[in-house]
Amino acid sequence: MPKLPHLSGKEVIKALSKAGFNPVRQKGSHVILVKPSPEGERALVVPLHREIDVGTLLEIIRQAGLKRDAFLKLL
Repeated sequence: MPKLPHLSGKEVIKALSKAGFNPVRQKGSHVILVKPSPEGERALVVPLHREIDVGTLLEIIRQAGLKRDAFLKLL
């Protein structure tokens, strides 16, 4: 399994936008993204940091309902 690259918050938001997530609001340095689905809305919080920690990035990918490889293809 390939290692995750070091990404900024803006890069993560750009990749998640390709997966159907749309930014709906921002509070401080955190952006809330929402994706409508048949089961209801799926919401994520992405920090706008220069570099997101690997653990935080893995949790964002998990909450988005994506696999690591699928997320890497969105970059």
